[in-house]
Amino acid sequence: MSLTVPPDLLHAAETGPVDEEAFVACVRDSLPYAWETVSRVVADLETSNADFADNVVPPPTEAERGQLLRALASDAIRAGLERHFGVRLAFQNCHRVAAFRLAAVGSETHRRFTSSRGQLLNQSPTLRDC
Repeated sequence: MSLTVPPDLLHAAETGPVDEEAFVACVRDSLPYAWETVSRVVADLETSNADFADNVVPPPTEAERGQLLRALASDAIRAGLERHFGVRLAFQNCHRVAAFRLAAVGSETHRRFTSSRGQLLNQSPTLRDC
């Protein structure tokens, strides 16, 4: 299961629209490693002039790797994170999370990172188990 949903949030989802902040809080509380990783990457982006910042450090355990996979493989979770942080996220190799400034989406840097070629060039024997 990706998220641990509080009963009141589940009830809200069963009866109508869900508050965005409540959804994001559920993601933060359910997937703390993923939240910390995305938060750190966004903070790195905010303190630079670059178009993007990324995480290249593999998670310490499979549980943390699973959190990143669940957060970034879910359209709803990923979109919620992007709206909350005001960035576009990109993902490679079970741990390489990048945050792009919205103005950089579609740029050469963004296209290169998210391309098939970029994915292939980011491969190594140590990453094949993820």
